[in-house]
Amino acid sequence: MNQTLAKRPAVTVAAVAERDGRFLVVEEHDSAGRLVINQPAGHLEPGEDILSAVMREALEETGWTFRPEFLLGVYLWEHPSKTHSYLRLAFGGKALEHDPARPLDDGIVHALWLTPDELAARGPQLRSPLVLQCVHDYLAGGRYPLELIKAYGGF
Repeated sequence: MNQTLAKRPAVTVAAVAERDGRFLVVEEHDSAGRLVINQPAGHLEPGEDILSAVMREALEETGWTFRPEFLLGVYLWEHPSKTHSYLRLAFGGKALEHDPARPLDDGIVHALWLTPDELAARGPQLRSPLVLQCVHDYLAGGRYPLELIKAYGGF
């Protein structure tokens, strides 16, 4: 793989929703077929604005309608293989309504709510270290206004 392209991060969004001390996550199969845990997250699609992307990803992966309320953080992570990297914009917000009959994205096994301790205990199963980092940042009170997110050019 071209090293220049490998270093160019893919833009992803992640939804961090907490209810009664539990966080909404998904169990999914990664590209290697491993069962991993992640926040509802995915890639920004062409022509899509960032907030619409996080709402879409949460709905497609969990069946929950997600309302972003704040920017939690911006994270740059290089996969240990050094073949790809990600720029993740994580948003905190509310999971409002659930449609249990909604089909979930390919690769998603199911959505579940886990405590921070339950997530930490599943460390090797976490898709990336960003999963637990986002929860820690949420619990530490990281909150930035959505007005920081700007889009220009037809979004």
